[in-house]
Amino acid sequence: MWALRAAGLLCLLRAGSEGPCPRTALLPDMVLSTVGANVTLPCLQWQPEPNGTVSWKVENKAVSSEHAVLGPSLLLRLVQYNDSGRYSCYVGGCLVHSLRLLVEEPPEPPSFSCYRRSHVKDILCEWQPLRRPSPRTRAVLWVKKWLTGKNATEQRCRYFPKVEKFKCRITVPPSEDDTFLLVSVCVSNGAGSTVSKDQVISANRVLKPDPPVNVLVDPVKSAPQKLRVNWTYPPSWDPKFYRLHFQVRYRAERSQSYTEIDQLRETSLVIHDAWHGERHMVQVRGLEEFGHGSWSEWSQEAVGTPWADPIDLEWQTGSYSSQFPSDYDFYADTFTLPPGLYGTEDTNEGGRGVGDHSTVPLYTFLVTGASLFLGTGLLAGIVLRYKKKWRRGSLGQGKARAVVQHPLVPLAPPSPTSPLSEAPLLSPPASPGSVSSTGTPGSGDFGPFDVSNMDYLLVPQ
Repeated sequence: MWALRAAGLLCLLRAGSEGPCPRTALLPDMVLSTVGANVTLPCLQWQPEPNGTVSWKVENKAVSSEHAVLGPSLLLRLVQYNDSGRYSCYVGGCLVHSLRLLVEEPPEPPSFSCYRRSHVKDILCEWQPLRRPSPRTRAVLWVKKWLTGKNATEQRCRYFPKVEKFKCRITVPPSEDDTFLLVSVCVSNGAGSTVSKDQVISANRVLKPDPPVNVLVDPVKSAPQKLRVNWTYPPSWDPKFYRLHFQVRYRAERSQSYTEIDQLRETSLVIHDAWHGERHMVQVRGLEEFGHGSWSEWSQEAVGTPWADPIDLEWQTGSYSSQFPSDYDFYADTFTLPPGLYGTEDTNEGGRGVGDHSTVPLYTFLVTGASLFLGTGLLAGIVLRYKKKWRRGSLGQGKARAVVQHPLVPLAPPSPTSPLSEAPLLSPPASPGSVSSTGTPGSGDFGPFDVSNMDYLLVPQ
């Protein structure tokens, strides 16, 4: 007995969940066609007359020249949705026959999803068909409580051409936020009908806030690695009774990976590890404070750059002067120096921006300056070294001239008992004009020098 009751209840639930989803009924004067087909509409009541002329109108307007009239029938080639309407056949200005053309394709099986923007909003279920539906397409949302099958309702869905989506609305009382609902969708038109798969939802499970708005990224003064981020709650969420917590992600413009900061209760944040001088992309999303539902979509990207010292910014990317004296033409073609270095100012009246100047990177200028400084120092060292040597050489010659002005003193007086000659070991210097008895200079006498003493040839160093 219990098995039979359970089987009957299961059949009842299935029947209630699927329900009738019939195709739209066609009236006797309707002609159904698919998109892209050729359609022939007959003028059945017309009889050939010698002076009778046949004409066709669609919705009381003359048929365009794109359609061909073949005798008592109208041929429509490659019909589209907008060709649907009532066509009338006239003979001699009198209405003879009227037909309604319906151009439709069988509907697509809907794949819908449901969400709720806040605790005080209704549940919205929506889906986007792959192709635009015909005007006669009808969509219905079936809702009932899970397992009990009570309070089954039918909600009409609307198609919004601007967003190209079907949307259905479910109203849930505040006391039933945790109640499970069985939901399905039926879509039908004159060409057929289809039913979606069942979904089990609840108001808390489908809670999904809108993304935060008014996201702003500002620099922090005197902090080249910090950014201050501020945002506000979305308009659909009232923070007086229900709160959100937030997640922020950011990245430098040159980076492909995000850094994320979670569990934020306030609507502001200071980033402490921003890249100096780099633009950063920042996004924020929110989740219900008790974790019900899912995260919102990420907000639109907000852009900000950390604070930079105005002096460094002017030196690296500012407006530089290119006016140089004629002696520096070579360097003027190679480098761009900051304004005021040579007492000149930027004459550009257009207020050119940072990206409008062709400047040499700072490190290139520093390397070149260091090279010039080292080269100048090396040249000065060489000059000083040779100057000292030349001075020492000149001093040595002066000392040599001074030595020859004084007579040499014998190393030791001769001993009285010495058997050697009494002549001194070194002959006293002769006068510059003395000669030997033979008429030639004496032995060892060569002008004012005594060549037997090698000290004459040594120059003090």
